Amino acid sequence: MADGQDTPTVDFLYEIGLLKRYKRTGWVIAGVPDAESIADHSHRTAVVAAVLASMEGANPERAAFLALFHDTQETRTMDVPYIGKRYLKAAPPESVTADQVAGLPEVVADMVSGAVAEYEAKESPESVCAKDADKLECLLQAVEYQQRGTDTQAWVDTSLAALKTASAQRLAKAALERSSLAWMHEARDAKPPL
Repeated sequence: MADGQDTPTVDFLYEIGLLKRYKRTGWVIAGVPDAESIADHSHRTAVVAAVLASMEGANPERAAFLALFHDTQETRTMDVPYIGKRYLKAAPPESVTADQVAGLPEVVADMVSGAVAEYEAKESPESVCAKDADKLECLLQAVEYQQRGTDTQAWVDTSLAALKTASAQRLAKAALERSSLAWMHEARDAKPPL
């Protein structure tokens, strides 16, 4: 990499760091105290994407990779809540990404732009799994917030309705039938291995 591209690359990495500070606005509107950040959401979305892709026979690494970049544009557009999208004409994610990666080394710009374009096209099995992971992660988070006393049923309902893969639909059903901390209680009560 040419030294002249180091500064724009570092600037991009600082920009992506904003996702750790920006809260998911839907949860703020719902009254969730200390709502998750966009980066929090993206992390679990990437893990969920890998799991779904494995279950669906797709490439888990690629699905996780796509999910990792799925909301990076929100450093510039913020997380516009669902109701706000009815009134705003947002730039396509690919356009925002193009501005974000301008000046980066070509190999880096192509990597980021390619991930965003593939995710948005929703044509590859990995992109379908990544998109389902975005919705399933939202459902999981909504269930966790419900269990803390916040009314997030609308997020559960819209996320559930958006799921495309059989694996995501099965996991959502299981999530709705189980406490988010059941695994911990069971692990605590289990006999340790010999």
